Amino acid sequence: MTIKKNAFAIALLALALTACSGNGEEGHTEGGHAEGEAPKSSSAGLPTGNIEAGMKLATTKRNGFACVDCHGAEGNAPTDKAYPKLGGQYSDYIEHALLAYRKGDRDNALMSPQAKELTDQQIADLGAYFHSTESHLADLHNAQ
Repeated sequence: MTIKKNAFAIALLALALTACSGNGEEGHTEGGHAEGEAPKSSSAGLPTGNIEAGMKLATTKRNGFACVDCHGAEGNAPTDKAYPKLGGQYSDYIEHALLAYRKGDRDNALMSPQAKELTDQQIADLGAYFHSTESHLADLHNAQ
């Protein structure tokens, strides 16, 4: 009797896990998209970003600074080690960070004033742009 109960519980668990998992492809994007192509969705609930608009925004000074002034060309050459590399970063990560700075949930003397003036569309555009650039982010694949 116990074996039947365990088998039934395992079957229910497997069915539940199968129903909850997708095929792993829907909404999945990689860095380095073709020009003008952006991720189709945002977990931040933002509109689809435009890479070209994001590039223009990243290189245009707002409140005295442009994104590239601190994060470097294409977000890959920070002027200070304390500033993160943004190139190739997931667009959702960038969007959530900018939304947190804008709302005051995250505080930084430089980023908070920059983000306060951004619209949802501009945040999505910046996320799409930095996601589309080549990644120079460190990972543990070749760590020794």
